[in-house]
Amino acid sequence: MTKSFVNNTRMASKRPGPTKGELAILRVLWEGGPRSVRDIQRVLNASKPTGYTTVLKLLQIMTDKGLVERDETQRPQIYRTRYSQTQTQRQLVSDLLNRAFGGSVKALVLQALATKKSSPEELQAIEEVLDRFEGESK
Repeated sequence: MTKSFVNNTRMASKRPGPTKGELAILRVLWEGGPRSVRDIQRVLNASKPTGYTTVLKLLQIMTDKGLVERDETQRPQIYRTRYSQTQTQRQLVSDLLNRAFGGSVKALVLQALATKKSSPEELQAIEEVLDRFEGESK
């Protein structure tokens, strides 16, 4: 009965979100496209010392979580993201919105704006989005 409950719960929940280390790997893949473990490790290592086995283990976990796909038809094996950067960002924001802000978009946006000074370009983009939404609701 416990196994059944665990499996049903897992199936009903959303896909698992990436950890900080997994997000670093996803960024490498989003920016550079599909890559081998060694290629990913080289990119990560340029900004922070990262071991090959660490990257390999993270990619294995990410494959199990469904965040990346592994092409085993070639050597070395190539990894690619399963979801776009936009899809992943939306999932993370949605999760944060619900967990930390009780679903309040207003609270999330106000906190985001209070946390870091926005450039004039960013504020202009925010205004354009708000104007678009305001136009759609009329």
